[in-house]
Amino acid sequence: MPFIGNQPALSYTSFAKQDFTTSATTSYTLDQPVANANELALFINFVRQEPTTAYTASGTSLTLTSATSASDDMYCVFLGKAVQTVNPPSGSVGTAQLADSSVSLAKLSATGTKDATTFLRGDNTFASAGGTMTPAFHVSLSAIQQTTDLVITKVQFNTESFDTDNCFDNSTNYRFTPTTAGKYFVYFSISGRSNDLNQLVNLRSYIYKNGSELIKSIGTDFRPNNGFQTLNYTGAVIDMNGSTDYIEFFARVDHTGGVNGGFDGGSYAGAYKIIE
Repeated sequence: MPFIGNQPALSYTSFAKQDFTTSATTSYTLDQPVANANELALFINFVRQEPTTAYTASGTSLTLTSATSASDDMYCVFLGKAVQTVNPPSGSVGTAQLADSSVSLAKLSATGTKDATTFLRGDNTFASAGGTMTPAFHVSLSAIQQTTDLVITKVQFNTESFDTDNCFDNSTNYRFTPTTAGKYFVYFSISGRSNDLNQLVNLRSYIYKNGSELIKSIGTDFRPNNGFQTLNYTGAVIDMNGSTDYIEFFARVDHTGGVNGGFDGGSYAGAYKIIE
């Protein structure tokens, strides 16, 4: 249909409503003037009343046939007065009416920082994606560490590939003391050898926490076909308090005939904090 001038904007219609405070009376004042009783729908105790029979109306005067009481619920809807707006009424818009990517972050009610580095959680809060996996370290031996047969010996890891928070002591105690509380994945690979060929019987590795054995791994027993060198790997998730808890690495090389052995440069250990 053609229009003269600008085409009207799309509008949404809802009818004006008035609630009354009732009392023992037949006379009430309307918020909006009407021509007659047919221009409004009157409800008393949620029952619609018949115009001109149960009530009359003119201008802002509403007159009932029978008086109400203070306990009655009464309201009217103005049929001749439509409230128009270019905005849809509250609660009338569904997802089908929204264009894709049309709602900006500023319009969301969720709490927290809203930017490209965060995501919206199910509890309506923004949280940072991912997290830090530190403190973390990885160490190894720079040379063969000699050991005594059947003696559980601390591995003196003295070479750091990285130590993000300087939590590993690679010169004195050879221990990891993380400064952040949480769960850590700790790994340990020991390469044990005999000083003589065909004398290696067994290799055992240990992860100690606070000076006591926590995890133990026993490798293959080579008897009667004794070997020269072998590897043993140990890994575990360990809870650390972030202040006094510490981790150390020990191993034991077993030989025949009392021959000694050692840990060689293929040995390594490390740990990193798990994102929770």
